[in-house]
Amino acid sequence: MIKIDSEEAYTAAVTEFSDMIYRIAYQNMLNIADAEDVVQEVLFKLLKHRGAFADREHIKAWLIRVTVNQCKDIHKILFRRKEVSIEDIEEFDAASDESDDYVFLELSKLPKEDRNVIYLYYYEGYSIREIAEILKKNQNTVNARLTRARRKLEKILLEDDYL
Repeated sequence: MIKIDSEEAYTAAVTEFSDMIYRIAYQNMLNIADAEDVVQEVLFKLLKHRGAFADREHIKAWLIRVTVNQCKDIHKILFRRKEVSIEDIEEFDAASDESDDYVFLELSKLPKEDRNVIYLYYYEGYSIREIAEILKKNQNTVNARLTRARRKLEKILLEDDYL
């Protein structure tokens, strides 16, 4: 069992998972400032969390769930714009060092539910069963959403002459 009850444990969790939290928040919010707000809230919730985690994977799954829920909460509170400004894309692109930045940015053109499934499957390496557990969805729903999201992303990439 792992408890986040010391500065060392909290710092280790933040170091290990903050990039993942940010990427999930960004692909849900499509705005750097909002994504940073989500990261702050999620890390604050981790700091306040008094329960124990079974292992590092449990912490990771908990953080993903809290991040997705925090994004949903912000969307409920405020009306958010659907487009991404060129400044946000350039700032995000400059801050990223992943070789597949283009595909990651193209994910923003997919509906939020599709982005989450694609991200968790390809970027975090979760199985369909694990994604279903994390998102509290039926496995068949997740599988169908992943299939549709792949087709949509392929179409977007073909339209942008990436493939």
